[in-house]
Amino acid sequence: MELYEGIISRRSIRNYTGEKVDEEIITSIIRAGMYAPSARNRRPWHFIVIDDRGIMKKIMEVHPYSSMLAEASHAIVVCGDKEMENGPGYYKLDCSAASQNMLLAAHSKGLGAVWLGVEPREERIKAVSNILGLPSYIVPVSIISIGKPKKYPSSLPERFEEKKIRRNNW
Repeated sequence: MELYEGIISRRSIRNYTGEKVDEEIITSIIRAGMYAPSARNRRPWHFIVIDDRGIMKKIMEVHPYSSMLAEASHAIVVCGDKEMENGPGYYKLDCSAASQNMLLAAHSKGLGAVWLGVEPREERIKAVSNILGLPSYIVPVSIISIGKPKKYPSSLPERFEEKKIRRNNW
């Protein structure tokens, strides 16, 4: 798949077959995340791979939009490290770039994936941190749900909006 086409055709996929995704593919998706840009190349991220149904169930109990984890092969929690970031709050930007790279990598492998926001919701941060036993300086930013899609959308919506473009000033 050509890069531009992959960016335009990627969609949030929430329905999976339940079939397991190979670990090499999961590793390649994380590798793509690690190649995201980060402020001063600090790379303040950590990735927690979840394939344990019990842990996924616990996350579904605390995250209101995570029901797709019931059929997902894996979830990857993208965490920011406050001790490694370039400055206050930069881990959020860096981990978001890593999350987007991972979504695109999953799409390029023919998988479905969706971004579940954790940061900035304090109740979600606390609950996911407790489930995963995270130290206080590690913050869960997002959860990427990954699986083999039951079906992929056949049409693409038009999202280009000329009116949202300004030149040189507002």
